[in-house]
Amino acid sequence: MTTVAGAPAYADAALRRLGDALKDTGYRFTAVTPATHERVNHRPGNARARSLRDVLGWGRPFGPGVLPDGIMALLNEAGVLHRDGDTWRSLVRCSTYGGELFFHSAFPTTAPDAVFFGPDTYRTCDAVVAHLRTRRGARVRRAVDVGCGSGAVSVTVARHAPAAEVIAVDVNPAALRLTAVNAGLAGCGERVRPVRSDLLTGVDGSFDLIVSNPPFMIDPDRRAYRDGGEHGHDLPLAVLDAAVHRLAPGGSLVLFSGTGIVDGHDPLLAAAADRLAGTDLDWTYREVDPDVYSENLDDASYAHAERIAVAVLIAIRR
Repeated sequence: MTTVAGAPAYADAALRRLGDALKDTGYRFTAVTPATHERVNHRPGNARARSLRDVLGWGRPFGPGVLPDGIMALLNEAGVLHRDGDTWRSLVRCSTYGGELFFHSAFPTTAPDAVFFGPDTYRTCDAVVAHLRTRRGARVRRAVDVGCGSGAVSVTVARHAPAAEVIAVDVNPAALRLTAVNAGLAGCGERVRPVRSDLLTGVDGSFDLIVSNPPFMIDPDRRAYRDGGEHGHDLPLAVLDAAVHRLAPGGSLVLFSGTGIVDGHDPLLAAAADRLAGTDLDWTYREVDPDVYSENLDDASYAHAERIAVAVLIAIRR
C-alpha cells in the first residue's frame, strides 16, 4: 500500500487491518461537532466506554474486557493505544461516510497536527458528489483535493470519477498518512496519491477537478486543521486564487468554506466575487447552512459576527 515518508509501514498495515476488522463487525459512526461530542460525553454514564463504538467513535477511555482481543492487538500493533494504569484510550477515531471507514484524530482535536473529520466533511463530500452528477459527460482525468485531511473527499472523488487520478495534498504528514490508509481501505489506494504540498505549490499541471474543504475558522491557537487565517476565510481565498490558474478548460472547482456574517454582509462572497471578476470562470455561491458553530460567537475573535455560515462555491472554466 502507499506509505508516506516518516510513517512506519508496519503501523499503517496494522491500521488498515483494523479497518478491515471493523468492516467485518458492521461498524458505523457519524462524527458530530466538537461541541456536541463534548456534551454527549459529559452525560452521566458516558465517562467510560462500554462498546467498540464508544472507544473508536466517541473516543472514551476503556478498561479490560471492553474490546475483543483481536481488536486490542491491532490497536496495539498500529501504535494507537495509550495506556494509563488499567485504562486505555485510542489515539485515533473512526467515522463512516458512504459505506466507507475513515480514521482520524482522537477527541479533543487540540494537537497542531490533528486530522479532523466532522459534519463539514459530510457536507463537502455531498457537494462533490452532487457536482460530479451534474457534469454528466464531462470526464475527470486528473483531480486534486487541497487540504485532504482524512482523505474522505479524495476517496469520494475516486469512487464517483473512476477514471480519475486523484492527488491528495496537505501540509500535515499525519493527514497524508491517514489518507493513504483510508484510501487503501476503500479500495482506491492505487488512484489516490498523497503529496505533501502547501496548496498547489508541490504539484504540477492543470486539473479537471479541484476540490477543497480548507480550515475556515478564526483560531487564536493557529491550529493547522482549523485556522483559516486572520479573518477565517483567508485560506479558502488562497485556495480560490490557486485554482483560478490551475483549472483545465472545462475544469471545475468545488470549494466548501465558511465565514462570519457581519451585519448581513458575507465578506467571503464579496472577496470571491472580486477575485473571479474578469476571469473566464462561471461560478455560483450557495449557503449550505446559515448558522453553524454558534458556540464560537462567544469568543472575542467572532465579536464582529452575527452568525457563522457555511457555503459551497463552484467555479467552472469555460
